[in-house]
Amino acid sequence: MDDFSRSWTALREAVAGLADEDFARPSGCTGWLVRDLVCHLVIDAQDVLITLATPADTPPTRDAATYWDVADAPPTGDDPLDALTVRLAAAYEDPGLLRFHLDDLGSAAGRAAVLADPGLAVGTRGEVLTAADYLDAYVLEWTLHHLDLVAHLPGAPRPPARTLATARGLLDRISGTPFPAALSDTDALLVGTGRRTPTPAERTALSGTGVRIPLSLG
Repeated sequence: MDDFSRSWTALREAVAGLADEDFARPSGCTGWLVRDLVCHLVIDAQDVLITLATPADTPPTRDAATYWDVADAPPTGDDPLDALTVRLAAAYEDPGLLRFHLDDLGSAAGRAAVLADPGLAVGTRGEVLTAADYLDAYVLEWTLHHLDLVAHLPGAPRPPARTLATARGLLDRISGTPFPAALSDTDALLVGTGRRTPTPAERTALSGTGVRIPLSLG
């Protein structure tokens, strides 16, 4: 719960600190501007609220690691939902409105997470998780998208070290094999999810570990 709150607060504060012109810059998500990514975060906040208000009466079917589906290739930005997100983001026109909507819904999602019973079974995407596992899964979501947000904004604040480490630990679980210690938490997350091509030194460190890259998460 603490890591969820820490990662979500840091991400929302990073968005709040953006200048209006930053919303038109590219993000680390293929085919998305920063404004598109922020619109996606609004939708994510809605999902958190919906899921925490959807108790399930069956045992969990997934945990924080198995919540993620691993695709064969990174997203291209051509998915219909991705395209809808771009159109929604453009409809805001004024970055201040998008910033306000994220703060409004994001604050509510953060409060709902703090109030949630960690052992409560909740339903999402046709699966059941405990609230604790669901929120743990979102630490990875928030941390990756924080890295996406600042990918082309060198002056923007980075994710907290603790949430980078937590997200990296979850990625290790998803992979089934830990990423080599030679890679920093940030590099493991970026390279591991296909957001950046590994350098020759990173390829050498990864060779023989059995780590599969990229892990395209959905």
